Amino acid sequence: MLKSLLACCLGASVLITSFCASAEISIIPEPQHIEAGQGSYQLDASTGIDAPGDARAREIVSFLRDAIRDQTGIRLSESVHAHGIALAIDPSVKGDEAYRLSVTPRGVIIQASTDKGLFWGVQTLRQLLPLEHGASAAIPAVQIEDAPAFAYRGFMLDVGRHFYPVSFIKKQLNLLSYYKINTFHWHLTEDQGWRLQINRYPKLTSVGAWRTEADGSRYGGFYTQADARDIVEYARQRNIAVIPEIEMPGHSVAALSSYPELSCTKQPLPVPTTWGVFKDIDCVGDKGTFTFLQNVLDEVMTLFPSPYVHIGGDETPKDRWKDCLSCQALMHDQGLKDEEGLQSYFIKHIQGYLTSKDKTLIGWDEILEGGADKNAIIEIWRGDDEARKALENGNRIIIAGPFYIDAPLDKLTVRDIYRTDITHSTTPEDDSVITAHRAQILGAEAPLWSERANPFNAESKMYPRLLAFAENLWRSNAHDDTAYADFQQRLHAQYPWLDAQQVAYGPEDRPVVNYSVTVNASRDGWQLHAKRGFDDLQNRYTTDGTEPTEHSPTFDDSVDLKQAGTVNIMPFRKGLRYDNATSITLTDNLALGQSITFAQPPSSSYAPGSVLLDGVIGNVDFHDGRWAAWLDSNLDATVDLQRDTTLHGISIGFLSAPESRILLPKQVVFSVSSDGKHWTQLYTDAPTVDLSSSLQRVQRIIFTSTKPIVARYVRIAADRNQSLPTAFPRGATDIWLFADEILIQ
Repeated sequence: MLKSLLACCLGASVLITSFCASAEISIIPEPQHIEAGQGSYQLDASTGIDAPGDARAREIVSFLRDAIRDQTGIRLSESVHAHGIALAIDPSVKGDEAYRLSVTPRGVIIQASTDKGLFWGVQTLRQLLPLEHGASAAIPAVQIEDAPAFAYRGFMLDVGRHFYPVSFIKKQLNLLSYYKINTFHWHLTEDQGWRLQINRYPKLTSVGAWRTEADGSRYGGFYTQADARDIVEYARQRNIAVIPEIEMPGHSVAALSSYPELSCTKQPLPVPTTWGVFKDIDCVGDKGTFTFLQNVLDEVMTLFPSPYVHIGGDETPKDRWKDCLSCQALMHDQGLKDEEGLQSYFIKHIQGYLTSKDKTLIGWDEILEGGADKNAIIEIWRGDDEARKALENGNRIIIAGPFYIDAPLDKLTVRDIYRTDITHSTTPEDDSVITAHRAQILGAEAPLWSERANPFNAESKMYPRLLAFAENLWRSNAHDDTAYADFQQRLHAQYPWLDAQQVAYGPEDRPVVNYSVTVNASRDGWQLHAKRGFDDLQNRYTTDGTEPTEHSPTFDDSVDLKQAGTVNIMPFRKGLRYDNATSITLTDNLALGQSITFAQPPSSSYAPGSVLLDGVIGNVDFHDGRWAAWLDSNLDATVDLQRDTTLHGISIGFLSAPESRILLPKQVVFSVSSDGKHWTQLYTDAPTVDLSSSLQRVQRIIFTSTKPIVARYVRIAADRNQSLPTAFPRGATDIWLFADEILIQ
């Protein structure tokens, strides 16, 4: 049957006409060569599948049967006499992932020289199927010859900062495979959480997988080794390789929290609840560190058959190594000139161990610092200059920097991703090197870092941007506006399928939703506003502090709020939850919406000064639009209550985040006046500035009076810290003062 079907398909090629974009054929990534034919093949319950008899071919046949049943409702015949679809190994198809697909009114044939190619042909065939269930399904006639431009087409998921359940990961593997993304980079460890069970070191998951949040709740989770094997196998069946990442020597606080003896200080450490770069890293001067890491890697390598192991190697501050006697002794014994050399020593030691186990090391481009072995694969995130250095060093590279899909949707649009050309640079020097070393570019990866991603909003960050990424890496040819217009037409044809898969995809070039609060015109309440990325997005909310559900009240663009309290808002679309709740705390304030003036205006990089009187309390995220900020200047604000007012208390919030150079003020003074000229000082406070803590926290400076105070003007003066320890980087320059909500009650 196979030979006769092949002859029919090839014979029908004389009927093929030039392909033009149509609603019938909208494949992503677009095949390298595609021509539409005349007519269609009618698939029904009498259709069978003919294929080689090996185990992988049987898996592919089973996968295709299930996919056709799920999408069309048609159960294909399992009779040995049934025909219509043929899968064939053909050595003449050149390329590890290449395939040919031919559809004529007589049948369908997929040919490839490997089972990888056969599977990608099956995924293309799925995109030709209708979405509707019926007794038969018309597959449009078409001839396709296809192969990817790049061998490495990856997606990275950071599960350290936020934990993602196995069901979520499997759903994404289904989607990645559908669009021929062939690598899942699993970022398994971070400062904020160790996510993989290691039998030899049980504290990594009993301690390191959990953190205590600011509200006292316990957050975390981990994957058992059975989970890891399950996901690796699930991915393999879908043509996806899983590459584990175990971060070292930095981004390792969760491991050091579990086993403090591996740190340079040997002191207990909490699992961090905030993001950033932390000074505590693996102690390179302690031989026990390498014993621990090698034992961990031994267990990791038994779980992941991939020839690659990612070890991170990025953002490694050397402060602890500089103060560590054993690290300094090692540096001198090895003849290393500085701590950068220690990092190179560390990386080469781990690389040597992986090489002895027939594994290739991948690391972020910081592993070039101090020198990196040319056999390491460098993942480039800091730009073309780092790519040039790696290529000139002889390393193979993976490009990640242009595709960080945790970026806001309006800052990295679908069009931006589609039009990025990883084979060229805007800098002539870098461009010439990249062009000359094109063969060393394995491909690219789209990382999803999880500082602001979670299992509910991740899909809106991934899709549809990953479709543009998939097309870019598979095709790698035209990146102009004409090509993008064609891609966008095919992209829109994919949305019904994404809807059918219940994917909470985002807009192409704007945020899903932005919430803001303004004081109403009468200054006796607020208006909650929603700038929606989709017209059909619903904002469900509660005013009693509970989490919204699909049954909570809803609003479109705005809603009036009269009562102070906690408002929680959650976006929904097409029955899908699009994020965690956004929580806004409203508070009564005699100064609500009143006039405020400043001796020095706040920085334009953050919120305007009016946020200090909007009755909305900011949280520890200083990017939340609630904080006004001053850089290397003092806060001196005067509130005009418009008339003499009786008050009993004044307070203001300040943020402490030393690693972001945000410090509490040195001194805060509250004063009042009836005429704006003669002032009475009410209260002075000198907050304790803790430069050793990496935690972000809010401290409110509060004054209360048992006797009523009558005043029209209230003045808050906060002086920044200018006397800082010499160990604090850059001293007293580049110091921020962040303030939120002056409460007058």
